Amino acid sequence: MLSKYPGAVFRGALSGAARRAIPASFLSLRIALPLAMAFSLGLSLAVHQEACAQTDDEQTVKAIFDERLTSGEMYYLLEDLCKNIGPRLSGSEGAERAVTWAKEVMEGYGFDRVYLQEVMVPHWERGNPEQVRIVDVEGGMIALNALAIGGSVPTAPAGITAPVVVVHSIEEVEELGREAVEGKIVFYNRAFDQTVIGTGAGYGGAVTQRFAGPSQAAKFGAVGVVIRSVASNFDDAPHTGGLSYLEDVERIPAAALGFQSADRLVEVLEVQPDARLYMHLSSKWHPDALSHNVIGEIRGSERPDEIILVGGHLDSWDVAEGAHDDGAGTVHSIGVLRTFQKLGIRPRHTIRAVLFMNEENGLRGGLKYAEAAKESGEKHLIALESDAGGFSPRGFGASVDDDVLERFRSWLPLFPQNTISYVNKGGGGADIGPLRRETGTPTIGYIPDSQRAFDYHHAPTDVFETVNRRELELGGASIATLIYLIDKYGLRDEKAQ
Repeated sequence: MLSKYPGAVFRGALSGAARRAIPASFLSLRIALPLAMAFSLGLSLAVHQEACAQTDDEQTVKAIFDERLTSGEMYYLLEDLCKNIGPRLSGSEGAERAVTWAKEVMEGYGFDRVYLQEVMVPHWERGNPEQVRIVDVEGGMIALNALAIGGSVPTAPAGITAPVVVVHSIEEVEELGREAVEGKIVFYNRAFDQTVIGTGAGYGGAVTQRFAGPSQAAKFGAVGVVIRSVASNFDDAPHTGGLSYLEDVERIPAAALGFQSADRLVEVLEVQPDARLYMHLSSKWHPDALSHNVIGEIRGSERPDEIILVGGHLDSWDVAEGAHDDGAGTVHSIGVLRTFQKLGIRPRHTIRAVLFMNEENGLRGGLKYAEAAKESGEKHLIALESDAGGFSPRGFGASVDDDVLERFRSWLPLFPQNTISYVNKGGGGADIGPLRRETGTPTIGYIPDSQRAFDYHHAPTDVFETVNRRELELGGASIATLIYLIDKYGLRDEKAQ
C-alpha cells in the first residue's frame, strides 16, 4: 500500500531480489511518479506565481482602491466642506467661502497648477421661511411643509389666498383652459414613478412640473403654483430645485410641498373642494455676482496639451449642506489628482479637476469653461463628471464612438466585483455638456446606485451624515481607475492612428 506521501515508498534502498520481486509496472511507477510529482509541483508553483504576480494594471487598480478605502481622505474632506462651509448657492457668501476653500485645499496638496476662472452668476435668496397653509371652508388653518422653488418671485407682502385647481401635468393645464385656472393656485400633483428601477427616469418624468409648470399655469391666469416635490421617498421634507420663467409670461410665485403635505392637501380638497390655499414667499433676486470655477491640475509627462477633465459642481442649494449634490462630485474630482499624487502615478496627459460654479440655477460655470476652452483652442481628450451622489459605484455612461465604448468595456474586468459592472452608451453631465457642444469633446457620467439619490436631492436632508464612507471612497476609486486607464491607453490604439 502506498504511503500517504507517495515519495516515501522510495526513501529506502531495495535489494536486487526485492527489485526483481516488484512487478515491472510498479518499477515504472517508481520512475514515473517522481517525474510526475516534479511536473505537478512545477505547475502548481507556476500557477501560484501567476496568481500572485498581477499585471501592472491590476496592481495599480488595487493600489488605487486600497488607498481610497484605507485613508478615507476624501470622506473627511467632504465633512469639512459640509460642516465648515455648508450651503453654497451661487452668489451667496457660502459659495464664495467654498471657492476659497477649494483653492486652498488644492494648493495645499501641491498640485502642479491651481487657479480660478471668473464667472458671473445669478444671485437669488430665499428670504424668510415659507408659509403655505390650507384655509378650510370653516376658516381653519392647516400648515404644510413647503420650500420656494429656486428662482421663484415672492408673493405680495401679505401673501396670497386663492382656490386650488389640481392637475397632474402641464398639458392638463392647457386642457382645462383659462376658465378653470384663472385666479387660482395650480397644484401640480404628479408623483414620482415608483415602478422604475433606475430612479433617474422617475425624476425625469415628474420634473417638468417644477421647471416649466409655473409659466404654464401663468399663461392661463393662475396666481401661484405648488407642486408635489420631485422625490422618491415618502417623508415630509420638501425638495426645492430650479424653475425657468418664460420671458413673455407673467412670473408667479411657486413652492414645493413635502410628500405628506401634498397628500394632506389632496385629502382636504376631496372633502372640501372649495378650500383655499395661503402662500407667503419672501424670495428676492439680486444683481449677478462675481464668482469662480476652481481648477487644479497635474501636468502630463508626454502629452501635456491634451486634457483629461474630471469635474463636479461646487455650488449647492441653500437649504442643506449639498453632501451628495454635489459635495461628493467635488471631492471625487479632487480625489483623482490626490490619488495619482499619493501613489506616484505621473500621467501622460494633463489631468484637470474642475469644480464648476452655478450648476444648480444657471449653469454659468459650465458655459464659461466651454467658452474659454473654445477660444483658447484647448484640446480635451475626454471629460468626466460626477454629479449623482456619493453612493456605491455601479457604472459609467459614455458619449463616445462605438469603438471607444468597446475599449472601455474591455477594462471592466479590472474593476473589483460589486463596483463598476457596465459602461452604457450615452452619458455626461450638465457642467460638461457645453464643452461637448462647443468643442466636440467626448463625455462620461459616473453612475452610482440611484435608489436613495432622490430621497435627498435638493432637500434639507442632503447632509454629510447621509454619506457612507466606504461608498463614497469606492466611487472615488472607480473614477480614478477609469481616468488612469484612459490616460495610459488613450481612447484608441495610438499606434494605429
